[in-house]
Amino acid sequence: MTQPAQHLFSYYPYWAECFGTAPFLPMSREEMDVLGWDSCDVILVTGDAYVDHPSFGMAVLGRLLEAQGFRVGIIAQPDWNNPEEFKKLGKPNLYFGVTAGNMDSLINKYTADLKVRSDDAYTPHGEPGKRPERAVIVYSQKCRQVYKDVPVVIGGIEASLRRIAQYDYWSDQIRRSVLIDSGADVLLYGNAERALVELTHALAEGKTLDDLQNLRGTAIVRNATPAGWTEVDSTRIDWPGHIDQIPNPYEMKDTESMSCSTNNDGDDSDAADDIMPVKIVPMPLQRKADLDPDKTCIRLPSFEKVRNDSALYAHASRVLHQEANPYNARPLIQRHGHQEVWVNPPPIPLETDEMDSVFGFAYQRVPHPSYGDAKIPAYDMIRFSVNIMRGCFGGCTFCSITEHEGRIIQNRSQESILHELEEIRDKVPGFTGTISDLGGPTANMYRLHCKSETILKSCRRLSCVFPTICKNLETSHKHTTALYRAARKIPGIKRIAIASGLRYDLAVRDPEYVRELVTHHVGGLLKIAPEHTEENVLNKMMKPGMGTYDAFKKMFDKYSKEAGKEQYLVPYFIAAHPGSENKDMMNLALWLKRQKMRVDQVQTFYPSPMSLATAMYHSERDPLHRMSYKSDKIYIPRDLSQRRVQKAFLRYHDPKNWPLLREELKAMGRSDLIGNGPKALVPGEEDAMLRNSPRPGFAAKGAGKGGKPATKNKRPLRKPR
Repeated sequence: MTQPAQHLFSYYPYWAECFGTAPFLPMSREEMDVLGWDSCDVILVTGDAYVDHPSFGMAVLGRLLEAQGFRVGIIAQPDWNNPEEFKKLGKPNLYFGVTAGNMDSLINKYTADLKVRSDDAYTPHGEPGKRPERAVIVYSQKCRQVYKDVPVVIGGIEASLRRIAQYDYWSDQIRRSVLIDSGADVLLYGNAERALVELTHALAEGKTLDDLQNLRGTAIVRNATPAGWTEVDSTRIDWPGHIDQIPNPYEMKDTESMSCSTNNDGDDSDAADDIMPVKIVPMPLQRKADLDPDKTCIRLPSFEKVRNDSALYAHASRVLHQEANPYNARPLIQRHGHQEVWVNPPPIPLETDEMDSVFGFAYQRVPHPSYGDAKIPAYDMIRFSVNIMRGCFGGCTFCSITEHEGRIIQNRSQESILHELEEIRDKVPGFTGTISDLGGPTANMYRLHCKSETILKSCRRLSCVFPTICKNLETSHKHTTALYRAARKIPGIKRIAIASGLRYDLAVRDPEYVRELVTHHVGGLLKIAPEHTEENVLNKMMKPGMGTYDAFKKMFDKYSKEAGKEQYLVPYFIAAHPGSENKDMMNLALWLKRQKMRVDQVQTFYPSPMSLATAMYHSERDPLHRMSYKSDKIYIPRDLSQRRVQKAFLRYHDPKNWPLLREELKAMGRSDLIGNGPKALVPGEEDAMLRNSPRPGFAAKGAGKGGKPATKNKRPLRKPR
């Protein structure tokens, strides 16, 4: 049974609390001297610039540890080729905490087409190249190099999403757990406040990492499953009709251990009678077995197996996602060579008063003074925004928010949010009265929850809203509506925009919320994300059908008209998602044309670590359903030419895409969509030349000789499998 979590602020503060609160967490020895510190208890190493703001992970964790009484220093964006950079704050008394930053370092560097990005939003002046690829591995190894005896703790989104063997899009292969590759001592995943506080106080009390093997929200390396545990064997997907008892691989070891523990006089009657061997239960028989939930773990296929068998990789991904509820998740164990990566269950979500405290620290809400007047684009984007909640129960397969923050929504109180709005008004330079966002991972999941605590703690659904909205989900937006109304009454707040993505299938359940949103918080445009129009693709995404979009649009138009405003929806779509064929993208383009939409903000599917859609991309199988080697494979638009065609359909109106689309439509037998008629998707070659040529006789821009599509850059992004 899951034990209640210790309150985040119930620990007795560490002795260094006498130093009080630092204006900024120090980034140099000179700042430490001013504070009167001779050393840091914890040094955080991050791939982001240090901005003392609750939207930046290192600021949150640093201020949290400071509130617990620890002295925390920050090494931000160190030169990883210079070991001295990792020594500039001295040797930490407890550990190094390492993160790549608010983004995975490879997603930060490369586009979905593997082109190097021209900037880094989390760096002064947006300058690229200030963090290494696979930053968690590089930083961890450098910390170990300069102080070999100091523990290294890794965390953040890059570590979190790579906690087990994962498909790596950039190398097109399965990589080992980042815990193994980095050589770190422990990995914290998800929102790490609970684990971080417990770990830090335990180390300060003199405990070792060996004493913290079962800490929630962590992954560690073990030699084997502890004695007395039961392993549910989930290392295969096609079991025989008759399942025999699996031989116990630990039986010989335990027998030898017990025989070595006999007394000198040969009496072994009391030897090791409290040690039970590890029990192995085949996955199909787990429901029939009498399992102790506190002593049961699941064995995933090993790194070596998932590396060589994509179906097993998809199966491992499915199991991991099913073990995501902190109230019923079991530890996962995955062998890597001679080592075992042991992933403890997720952390218990923070209560509202704990969230309030975390967001209520004395943040300066500006970048560290050492950056001077340098602009940090990510800060400029969020400095006037407020995060009101964490988590997402949508479960979209292409998104990693759920894998990182969990499905249970963690909320701040209305009072805490209103206080932060006042702080922005009073503290943040350049504030003119406009709040750029009042949201979170999703704009309208604030205080939505399961109606039954009992059902919540036993549920293993991947989504609360797919394939339909769960009948046990509270969908009233009354708390969000009340928050909007209270926020607008704050003196000095002139306008509040809602910029976070809106889950419109939830919004249509509460017309009063939609009226409030449309009347007061849409500045002409509202972003929503249907992602696609075709049912077979939407099912792979775990997104609602277009009927829900149509219902929301009717409400949006109605309330906009009532408010006397001309407002528009800005829909987002994804090209080249697993399962999306060219005919699906053609149908999406035709839908856009019928709607008279010309979308510019489109994206190509990006296989981020650990997402279910990435498992689809790699394995060509659908892990949303029970896995089998006989399962039908799904279409994957993998190489560069396929991805370009699909993205071109989204921007059918762009003359640069017409040659490519004409070629594809002809190949699909849909030449009827080429021409000038009302049902045509793209104009014919001659008409296009007349439209786009500055003078008669010039070829259309983007076309080759004779109006044929240019053939440059045809190299596949990935070799077809």
